[in-house]
Amino acid sequence: MDTLNPDHPPLIETSASPRVWKFWGTALWGLVIFVAMFVGQIGAIVLLVAQRGLPMDLASLQLVGHEPQALALSVIMGLPATLAVVWLAIRIKKASFADYLALHWPSWKQLLFGAVGLILIVLVWETMSRALGREATPGFMTDLLKSGRDKGAALMLLVAFAVAAPMSEEVLARGFLYRGWSASFLRVPGAIILSSLVWTIVHLQYDMYFLAEVFTIGAWFGYMRYRANSLWLTVVLHALNNLTAVVLTMWLGG
Repeated sequence: MDTLNPDHPPLIETSASPRVWKFWGTALWGLVIFVAMFVGQIGAIVLLVAQRGLPMDLASLQLVGHEPQALALSVIMGLPATLAVVWLAIRIKKASFADYLALHWPSWKQLLFGAVGLILIVLVWETMSRALGREATPGFMTDLLKSGRDKGAALMLLVAFAVAAPMSEEVLARGFLYRGWSASFLRVPGAIILSSLVWTIVHLQYDMYFLAEVFTIGAWFGYMRYRANSLWLTVVLHALNNLTAVVLTMWLGG
């Protein structure tokens, strides 16, 4: 008879709203995050063009954007823009930022396992490149890094490619996209593949050969994200990969 008692209203089950964006929500927010990253990057170039008093046109943007210092600043400025939109998307779901992105520190065994796997993948592609007579690093990246070294922008480029870029790209791909898509009909395998494809598309400045290498590395990062349940692990692996490439190219001529 409690249902007739105004002091004891009947219990009504309400379905809690999902705390994770599923397939389409993740895809749409992922597009917004990518746009924010681009706006942050191009915004840095626009600011430099304005500071120099150059005309605000495509020619000026391309001229400044090809400078090592400007490019490094552009990559760095993409990070806060990315983090801001990711934080907003997670905040709307009233979820924990750290838990949503799996910002948990991995064990040393997981870090070692991930590093060994990454080294093996890179060595396989290095061997294939030599066998095919191809450069192990895209020529334009080699020119950019060596030019940056000669023009005193080595430290900025190091921070951009070994810190800012890994964090921005991992938060987007193995952080936000993987988290939502792995909870959708795609499940873990589909989330790894699709997030790796998106990460590969971010690197469309490369040719198909290097894009294939990027995809395989991305798939390994995705697997390690699943295995260790840690985004920090993939950030560190990504940073180590980029740091090695930058150092070898800048100072050892590799």
